[in-house]
Amino acid sequence: MSAISSKLQLILAARSACKYLGTKTTRPLTANKLLSPRSVPFSTSPVVWSSSLPTPPPITRLPDPNSEEGSDKGKAAEISETLQRVRQWLEKFKQLDAGTLREAKGIEMSFSRSSGPGGQNVNKVNTKATVRCALDAPWIPAWAKSSLVKDPHYTASSHSILVTSTTTRSQAQNIDDCLSKLRNIILAASMENLKNATSDEIKKRVQAHVKADKARKRLEKEKRSSVKKGRSGGYDF
Repeated sequence: MSAISSKLQLILAARSACKYLGTKTTRPLTANKLLSPRSVPFSTSPVVWSSSLPTPPPITRLPDPNSEEGSDKGKAAEISETLQRVRQWLEKFKQLDAGTLREAKGIEMSFSRSSGPGGQNVNKVNTKATVRCALDAPWIPAWAKSSLVKDPHYTASSHSILVTSTTTRSQAQNIDDCLSKLRNIILAASMENLKNATSDEIKKRVQAHVKADKARKRLEKEKRSSVKKGRSGGYDF
């Protein structure tokens, strides 16, 4: 009876773990499978879309308020409104709890045995957490994708961002660490090409510097020209 009870406890524990990962068990698990040292595979089951994630504005490229287009009054107002919507989304995403991404569309999680020096559980239990995020997920801003594909965490074969964590011996804490890293990566990419409008005072300073620089170059050119004329003029005896 004790052996059967132990197996039942293991099966219940496995089902709880699967529920935590958002996966479903399609057949009863045996004690042998529970004790298997192989990595837990990526979940392929549908993930419930979390409505608490802010929806990014449908913008493929961030406008530059300091460009020639931004100098036009009509376009300037449109650019300002677009950037305001982007900043509102950024503010909401900054305040987002990283754990919210756990059930977001395009997120896949897995566990494997950690490697390297450590305690008695190293190479024995699946505590290394891995999170994969597809770049075509609807909650990732379109304007950030050009920066995300250049990120070291980008995997071209699956067109996704891949992050891992072995910070602790807890699966839950390592998953939270992965999700926090992922949020920061997406946030940094979303802010990379965001530019602020230059104030009138700064514009006047820049124009003054440019004007002074042109005047200095003109004087230097006139001086060099005068020296050349003096050299080619010859001497009178």
